[in-house]
Amino acid sequence: MEKENLRIVYMGTPDFAVESLKCLVEGGYNVVGVVTVADKPVGRHGSVLQPSPVKQYALAHHLPLLQPEKLKDEAFLEALRAWKADLQVVVAFRMLPEVVWAMPRLGTFNLHASLLPQYRGAAPINWAVIYGEKETGVTTFFLDRQIDTGKIIRQVSVPIGEDDDAGTVHDRLMLLGGKLVVETVDLILDGKAEAVPQDAFRVQGELHAAPKIFKETCRIDWSRPAKEVHDFIRGLSPYPAAWTELLSEGTATVVKIYEARPRIASHPLAAGTLLLQGKDGLCVAVKDGFIDILSLQAAGKKRLPVKDFLHGFKYREGMLLR
Repeated sequence: MEKENLRIVYMGTPDFAVESLKCLVEGGYNVVGVVTVADKPVGRHGSVLQPSPVKQYALAHHLPLLQPEKLKDEAFLEALRAWKADLQVVVAFRMLPEVVWAMPRLGTFNLHASLLPQYRGAAPINWAVIYGEKETGVTTFFLDRQIDTGKIIRQVSVPIGEDDDAGTVHDRLMLLGGKLVVETVDLILDGKAEAVPQDAFRVQGELHAAPKIFKETCRIDWSRPAKEVHDFIRGLSPYPAAWTELLSEGTATVVKIYEARPRIASHPLAAGTLLLQGKDGLCVAVKDGFIDILSLQAAGKKRLPVKDFLHGFKYREGMLLR
């Protein structure tokens, strides 16, 4: 079968998923329909509906579109069957019921932003950086009944640099993922997709999960070692962002920290002690040294480099972050 005749249904939501869809469309593959989430209310009163990035791309390229509220809804299933997909491709969407992923004759494969079986779950990029990994990657695998456990088709790895954050890793994996999706479709077309159980890819050491990240997950623990605190901050930057509370004269102000640098040094200070570094710098005491803050954002303010932040900041000795 030629790629122009292979009927593909694509499922995805965020920017990360747009790149793979774009690669398929621009590569001349036959995307017969797109499935994404319903438009979400935004704004102060929720009066404006915001379409997903995948929907915006689909509309711009005149691709048929479905936005089901429930994936087991019979009207949605009927519309999905009508597309007569040979193959479904899923990138950053949601967990599919078997009635959906088992529908196409060639199955359904997913692009996951980690080297499975490591970092199964909703936030693999964030957690890989938080845990200080030096390498991550993208994986394509066939869906089965349990989340992120299906047989692996292909994997590609990339290094994580010491100064990378979740944003830079995201962008790198997004581009790499688009190429891997096309490569995987070609393997399936040629009958060469020899999927392998994930146990064959198991590495030594602990398997880390990648659960969904909530606000409280993002609170910084200043009692941890400098490297761990630094990895935590960059693993949540630029979104959703690590945060802390600045305590001053009985008030607590939420501050998000986007960029930092660890510095190992002995000191007698309590964890979380905030110090001025000359006129243009701030650092925070941690277990085995300091965290130099490079960019941050106080509640209700803009994100600023630390030098600009200090222009309107009244430092008092004994200030703490908690």
